[in-house]
Amino acid sequence: MKFIVSSSGLLKELQSIAGVLNTNNTLPILDYFLFKIVDGGLSISASDLETTMTTTIKPEKADKDGSVAIPARLLLDTLKTFADQPLNFDVDDKNFGIEISSDNGKYKLAGQNGEEFPKTPELEAPSSIEIESGVLHNAIIKTLFASGNDELRPVMSGVFFEIGKDKTNFVATDAHKLVRYSRTDIKASKPANFIMPKKPLNLLKNILASINSEVTIKYTGTNAHFSIENINLVCRLIDGKYPNYEAVIPKENPNKLTIDRLAFLNSIKRISIFSNKTTHQVRFKIAGSELNISAEDLDFSNEANERLTCSYAGDDIEIGFNSRFVLEMLNNLETDQVNLEMSAPNRAGLLLPAENDSNEDLLMLVMPVMLNT
Repeated sequence: MKFIVSSSGLLKELQSIAGVLNTNNTLPILDYFLFKIVDGGLSISASDLETTMTTTIKPEKADKDGSVAIPARLLLDTLKTFADQPLNFDVDDKNFGIEISSDNGKYKLAGQNGEEFPKTPELEAPSSIEIESGVLHNAIIKTLFASGNDELRPVMSGVFFEIGKDKTNFVATDAHKLVRYSRTDIKASKPANFIMPKKPLNLLKNILASINSEVTIKYTGTNAHFSIENINLVCRLIDGKYPNYEAVIPKENPNKLTIDRLAFLNSIKRISIFSNKTTHQVRFKIAGSELNISAEDLDFSNEANERLTCSYAGDDIEIGFNSRFVLEMLNNLETDQVNLEMSAPNRAGLLLPAENDSNEDLLMLVMPVMLNT
C-alpha cells in the first residue's frame, strides 16, 4: 500500500482529530491513527472507544486499497518539523512497517494491522436533523461550562439535547447553576432527547469555530453521529434520565434588576478577591436604583463593597451568590445589558440577556448561598 500526501495538509487534518487521543489508553492500538485507503480516498480515524473521529483527505496518489495503524504521537511530532512538501508513504502489507520519504530523507515507523483498530459503530435507523455550524457552536459555548464533573451523577456531566417539534433546548446543570438555551429554528418532526458527553462537545466546539456550513446530526438511543464537511464524529451517549430541570426554574420573579453587563462583571471580579476562599460569597443588596455588592473574609479581616446604579423594580432584597458562578455566566453572555430576576433570598436567581435574537432564548439560573447575618 503506497500513497503520496502533502505534509501540511496531512498535519492539519490530523490535528483536527488528535483531541480524541487519550494519554493513558487501556488498548495500545488507541495510541495510533487508522489510515485507510478506499477507491483512491484516504480516511484517517482516531478513537478512545467512546468517541471516534474520522477525517478524509484526497491523496496526490494512492495505489491500492488497504489500511494500517500508524503511531499517532510519533507521526504528529515528525510532521510538525516539515516545511510543506509531498510525503511518500510505503506500507509493508505483511509486517505493517511504514517508510516515509521526504525531500530530505527517510523515516521508518512500526505500524499495526489496521484490522485491529476498533470498528466505528454503525447507527441503525437513526433520526436526523441539520443545524447551522454557528448555531451549534453557540449552543455548546453557552451551555457546556454549566455541566457538572460529578462521576456519581454522570447525566449531569453532559449537555441535554431536547429536540422538539417547535423548538430545541440545550440544557446543562451541575445542581448549583443551570443554563437553558432554546432555538426555535431547530425542530424535528419526531421529538427526541439525548445527553451528549463533555469530551466530544469540546472537540466539536474546536472544529466548529473555523467552519461555516451545515452540520448533520444523526442519533439513536445509544449513539450520535455528527457530520461536518470532511469530518465525522461518532460518540456514545450518556445513559440515563436527565433531571426535570423545568421544575427548578422559578416562574414568579417579581424583583427585576437591569444593569450594564461589563460594569457588573468587573465589579464582581474586584469584590470577589476579598471574599471567603471557600464559599466565594458575594452579597447583593438592592434598594431603589442602587445595587451594593460586598464581600468579606472574616478569617483575614478582608472586606470590600461597591455601589452601582441600576434599573430595579421590586422590593428591597439582600441575597448572596457564589461569585465564581455569576462571573462564569456573565462571561458567557454577550449583550450590553443583563437582567437579574429574583423572588426571595433563598430562591434561585435568573440571569438573562436584556435582549435575545429572534430565534433564540437564553436563561441562566444560579442558586443562592445563605448569608451570614
